[in-house]
Amino acid sequence: MAKVSPIKDSYQKEIINLIKKAAYSKAESEVFCDWLEMAAISISNQCDFTHRETRENRYLEIINSYEKKQQQLFPEMFALLVAGLDEKVHTTGPEDILGSIYHTMEFHNIFKAQYFTPQHIADMMAKISFGEDDPTIKENGYISVCEPTCGSGVMITSFCKVMKDAGYNYCNQLVVTAIDIDIKCVHMAYLQLSLYGIPAVVIHGNSLTLESWSRWYTPVYMLNGWIWRDSCTMTTARCTENEMIKCALEPTYAALRQVEKLIADTAPTIEAEQPEITIFNADSVPFEQEQMQLGDDFHNNETPGIVASKPKKRKLLQSENTMQLSLLDV
Repeated sequence: MAKVSPIKDSYQKEIINLIKKAAYSKAESEVFCDWLEMAAISISNQCDFTHRETRENRYLEIINSYEKKQQQLFPEMFALLVAGLDEKVHTTGPEDILGSIYHTMEFHNIFKAQYFTPQHIADMMAKISFGEDDPTIKENGYISVCEPTCGSGVMITSFCKVMKDAGYNYCNQLVVTAIDIDIKCVHMAYLQLSLYGIPAVVIHGNSLTLESWSRWYTPVYMLNGWIWRDSCTMTTARCTENEMIKCALEPTYAALRQVEKLIADTAPTIEAEQPEITIFNADSVPFEQEQMQLGDDFHNNETPGIVASKPKKRKLLQSENTMQLSLLDV
């Protein structure tokens, strides 16, 4: 197993010290996960009203499981995270802080041997995948990125760094759909994308089965109206949560959706009538019955020694004309 290099960032060191300080009644890994979830809820509840009540109850459940001295440490950790991300923006560019803390405290061994992509590898991959003269940005004004296994968001932060170096503004020329099956990763990615000002929807779901359990909208995504420009879903189907938000934000849209639903509910179901086609087997039809069936359509002219049949000329009924056209169309 590769040895984790010692952490050099002062903000990250202070966050780790506070996690250890708050962990006298719980495991450090549990304190870290609780802090992530509470911080993510604190941001989400400022911009996403569809989940506010449920997530607020969850926040109270977590925070009330700690003593008052411990509770005071969580805002300090959040403030250090904000300061650390701000420093990255003004120096190296956006980078992954929470993933580094996760590995430094060796939580990757506790939680099923999870290993995140190192920052320098993610930077290299971002440079390979992003073109400075990307036609998508020129045509649409922005580029959309989907990260199906986002982890702590390191690949996205590296992509933002490359965009910034190329002269683009990732805060309004990028929209991200980030997905992960692990809720810890969802919280880490959501926190960092939110604080970096990246329009994104972080989905707790399975990219392989297309299952989705929760959606986390970053403040910039909501405030800048990205929900109308890019739905950030795993499929082309309408997302129920997106529709709820749209209907609440725009009464006209809500009215149109209501009319659309009303039409769909009241529209009669028309079943196409299929023509009945009977296939006769000549060997199975008695001779007398066959003569009766043909007698209506054919007139027999007798000539000595010869029996000939000529079809009658008659005008087709309108219903028969229609039937013939429909059969030809098929």
